[in-house]
Amino acid sequence: MNKTSAFVIYSIVFFAFFDLFAQLPVMSTFATSVGATPFLAGVAIAIYSLSNTFGNILSGVWTDRTGPFRILLAGLVLSSVSLFMYHVVDTPTTLLVVRIVHGFVAGLIVPAAFTLSANLTAANRQGKKVALTGSFVGLAAILGPAFSGIMASRTSVPVVFSFVAFYGLAVALLALVVLRQLRLTGKRIDTDEQPVSDALQRDVLKAYVGAFLLMFSQGALAYLLPLYVQALGYDSRLSGTLLSTFGIVAVLVFVLPTNRLFDRVEPTKLAALGITILGVSQLLIGTSGSAGALYAVLALYGVGFAILFPAINTLLIKATNRANRGKSYGYFYAFFSLGTVVGSALLGWLTIPLTNKFTVTGIVLLGSGVAFFALEQMRKRLLSPKSE
Repeated sequence: MNKTSAFVIYSIVFFAFFDLFAQLPVMSTFATSVGATPFLAGVAIAIYSLSNTFGNILSGVWTDRTGPFRILLAGLVLSSVSLFMYHVVDTPTTLLVVRIVHGFVAGLIVPAAFTLSANLTAANRQGKKVALTGSFVGLAAILGPAFSGIMASRTSVPVVFSFVAFYGLAVALLALVVLRQLRLTGKRIDTDEQPVSDALQRDVLKAYVGAFLLMFSQGALAYLLPLYVQALGYDSRLSGTLLSTFGIVAVLVFVLPTNRLFDRVEPTKLAALGITILGVSQLLIGTSGSAGALYAVLALYGVGFAILFPAINTLLIKATNRANRGKSYGYFYAFFSLGTVVGSALLGWLTIPLTNKFTVTGIVLLGSGVAFFALEQMRKRLLSPKSE
């Protein structure tokens, strides 16, 4: 993959996640401004993720049938159009319709983008490439909420989304010019096209579980952290800077020489390590009583995120081939969306103290990380006599 095409793919990934993160600070208030009750405002947020899940799955299926280029282009153009549709929202009903459409078409982008990137990257550089791609996810997580929060206070939410839409159309035009050529040259990278074995299917399953756990943790953090910061008596701005700290640390791990780690260490071990760090971080947040302690824990959380995200992507890439990678990525990002919903909804349903909710989240993640590592060691012991 040349530098120009890599830049375009990074820009597409940044747009997809910038679109997502830009919604976070403004959607609930926008919903109430058009007459939605607090319950309907929550539905408007959740229904996007649900619709996005279906978009992810169908994107994967269509990517395997027609190739990622057409799906990417359709996703970029349709997502941009759906962002302009917020200008016509004036009732809770129209908001829900627009949210369903927006969530679905936005779900087309990411599986196709990651599939194209994987297909055009040499096998021994997949981990590093995913880490670099992840850095743009981190940048979107840092810049998206800040951009929408500031712009919405000066203009309006539909205007904010219009700016995002114009960026999406510009990226679509760039993709049309640059990536169109890759369809002719994309097969120059040697890939393994053999049927998927049982062992590789297990790796795909691990990637799905890892994706769910990553976003389960994110959903829990997004729901619990602002409430916990408020309970400690701090201003709500601290929640934003804490989340930015986690994002900045994650980006640094992605782009610094530490990204070589992802091609040198087995992705299952890295996934187990990343899940464990996230679990420990969740436990520590619930025991942190000062801003300084929270900053330190969120930095640790950023390290866990930065280890887990490339690890599960690498697991998926190495366990798939060109024939089934799109569909696999579709389900992979569907588990992302599902994890976010379950993380926030489950903890909201539990009637226990706030600190205990961090404990529950931490125990689930910590237990999963240990299980990841133990099952991998068990599998190696079972296979070792056969290899001898």
